[in-house]
Amino acid sequence: MSVTPDPNTIITIRRITVEPDCSVCDKSEPRRTCSSQYLSLRDPRNTSVEFTCPRPQDVFTVEINREIDCTETSCSGNIVQAESSLFPDFSRTFTWDLKVVATRAFQLDFPEPGMRQIPNEETCPDEHTYSLVTYLRTGPATVGTFCKRGTVTSILLRYKGRVSLQVPGDRKLDPVDFKLTVGPETRMVAIVKANLPRGVSDTDFITANYANSFPDNQQMQWDFKVPGMHNYTVHFRDHTAPECLNGEVDVKYQKEGKRPTKLTLTDPQPAHQQGDFSMVLTNCETNRTLQGLALNYSVSVMRSGHPVLCTVDLTKHKGVSLQIEKVGSDPYCEISINSKVEQKVNVAAGTKASLSFLDCPSEDLRLTARKDIGCQTAASCSATLLTVPKLDSCLPMPLHSFTWHLSIPQDSTIDLVSPTGSLRQSLPGQECNQSVSMHIEESDERISVGDFCFNGAIQKIQAHTNVSVTATAQDFSKTRGPFLNVNFSQEIPETIIYRVRPKVSSPTLLATPNWPHGMRPSSTVSWIVTMPSQYKAHVQFVNISQPKCSKRHTSIKVKMLEQQEEILSQREDEPAVDKLLVQDSFYLNMSNCVPEEGQFGVVTKIILQKKTNYLAIVLGITGALLLLLTVLAVICIITKKKKKGRMNMESSIYIGKGNIFRPGDRHFTKTRSDNESHVYDSIDETMVYGHLLGDSTYADSMQDHFKGPQVDSYQTFTGPTDGDLPPIKERDHEPEMENRTFLDPSESFLPPRPRTPIDRQDSLGFQDRRMVDNELYTFKSTGDMNTIRLSGVDMEPQPSIAE
Repeated sequence: MSVTPDPNTIITIRRITVEPDCSVCDKSEPRRTCSSQYLSLRDPRNTSVEFTCPRPQDVFTVEINREIDCTETSCSGNIVQAESSLFPDFSRTFTWDLKVVATRAFQLDFPEPGMRQIPNEETCPDEHTYSLVTYLRTGPATVGTFCKRGTVTSILLRYKGRVSLQVPGDRKLDPVDFKLTVGPETRMVAIVKANLPRGVSDTDFITANYANSFPDNQQMQWDFKVPGMHNYTVHFRDHTAPECLNGEVDVKYQKEGKRPTKLTLTDPQPAHQQGDFSMVLTNCETNRTLQGLALNYSVSVMRSGHPVLCTVDLTKHKGVSLQIEKVGSDPYCEISINSKVEQKVNVAAGTKASLSFLDCPSEDLRLTARKDIGCQTAASCSATLLTVPKLDSCLPMPLHSFTWHLSIPQDSTIDLVSPTGSLRQSLPGQECNQSVSMHIEESDERISVGDFCFNGAIQKIQAHTNVSVTATAQDFSKTRGPFLNVNFSQEIPETIIYRVRPKVSSPTLLATPNWPHGMRPSSTVSWIVTMPSQYKAHVQFVNISQPKCSKRHTSIKVKMLEQQEEILSQREDEPAVDKLLVQDSFYLNMSNCVPEEGQFGVVTKIILQKKTNYLAIVLGITGALLLLLTVLAVICIITKKKKKGRMNMESSIYIGKGNIFRPGDRHFTKTRSDNESHVYDSIDETMVYGHLLGDSTYADSMQDHFKGPQVDSYQTFTGPTDGDLPPIKERDHEPEMENRTFLDPSESFLPPRPRTPIDRQDSLGFQDRRMVDNELYTFKSTGDMNTIRLSGVDMEPQPSIAE
């Protein structure tokens, strides 16, 4: 036969029996050698191999060896031996020599379902037996012998090792695909990782070199992953304790987040515990003349044995039934009803049932409920609310969905109204992101109407068919109130009617039933769209799919409410109109044909726009102008009245030892040099002071020595004086007033005034000389009338006053 070794591969043909006489020969040039014991082929070239006996497979065995060197980070290949035509009739041993740098380790990962450890002298049932050897300074140590389909998922070895696969003759090669990687540094002889199975199991493990001695001063580790809701127990089936010359033998158990537990070989080992754990066996320096350390143990796993029990009583909820099914992949989850294990449990309406759940996580179970609501005649149909009843609290899983099946007579219609006032259909660009949603479908045909949530533009849904409403919520316990209000009305010609009130703030999307799939053949749907006042609608058919009809035609019709004339009417074989402007509330109708191929479906978008009212604009402008004119007229009248009032109220007041000022003088818009507004022709003195003489309340407020009989003749003044005023030089010579004393304002009959300093230019420059003839004044004089100057503009500089 012709043989070509792979690179880095050595093929050795070795004799295993004494009889019969047989040799193996290499006929390739120039070697042409024969041997009755063995033949080694190293060169990756075509070699002709012949045997001198008729059945060489009974005399020789074949070993195929490959070397794999690993760096600090990776290895050159995986341990995979594909189907080979080399010596298929011979007993074969495939070996892989593995080596990494001295400070690192190599790791073998086994594919699902893992490997099973067996005693070293046994053979696997499929006759594919794997063995694993590690090379220590003290010599090689057999870590273990393994078969397919077990709990071991990974083995970590340090520095250098060998993996072997033994396959007998006449057996088709079916190897395991090992994954070889460089692992972390470790001081252990080996680290074995195992995933313990669910349910009841008992898995055996042995130490390296079992049943011979475990290497001195070495450690071996097992990492166990225990399934949830399972208990494990460690049993030491067989062990031998060495004679320690230095150190001691111990077993240490470690759980994540907890302190390690150290035990001896004779101590009670962990039992009926839960959670993942690690076990480390440590050997001492032993007396090698005696039997060394050897350990054979098992890890038993069983369920926690505490099923969840629940008794469901549906007699309290009329028409309500429950369904519980397994949705997880856990094969050990058991659910039973009345002590009978089932994959799916149904609790009929009006019954009681005892349920049991064993090792079933709540996320692996789905609970759904339904309620049937119906009536036989239109007269017997009454309004109802779709509410979710409170189910038994012992159920270990939350309610996933609740379905109401609504059945009506042939001549009736179901009216669905949201308790919040409106519904929104879930469509692309108008998705329902709320915690509660509802799926509505036609029960008889199992055809979807659509998915809906609250707060949209749809005011009511009317269906002339039996309907199913399925509500889903993140947490039904937090939902309050009914999902829908259900009423029953007279028969309608369409299958479904939507009553819609579009919103001004955002576009409204409407879709045909069963969108994005097609409408039911020969079915009809309508939308009655009510527009807000003073708004018009832009109607766009944004997504239309038309079928090829075998009977009848599809139709899309639009007309104004209470009008017979149609704004739009088109069929599937006519040019499509994708935009339409509607001025008022309208009626949109769509009908399907009997399709030969394809399907009929439409998505409609409605956008509202404010109407332009030119009459309102004109009236608004006119009203604004009238208002402006009114405001201007009012301002003019008020300004005029204020000006007239100021002119009537202005007067001059003299204050001793001060300056005279005129209130309101600051309001003159012209300067005194520009007008004679500060010059008085005459003053009616009775109009100035007469009102004070007749006011009894004012007289009562004066000091006692000023009170007396009110007379119209002059009374000699006896009060204190303030001294003489400084002389003022005026342009017009007038007789001087000598020895004239003025009353202090605080003691006169005039009201007290604040002593406000007033500049000289703001005082009264002149006086009417005739005023002294009046008996109300303290001086008298005769002469012509002189004007009173309110300003000191023309006055000469004030002379200095002698002290």
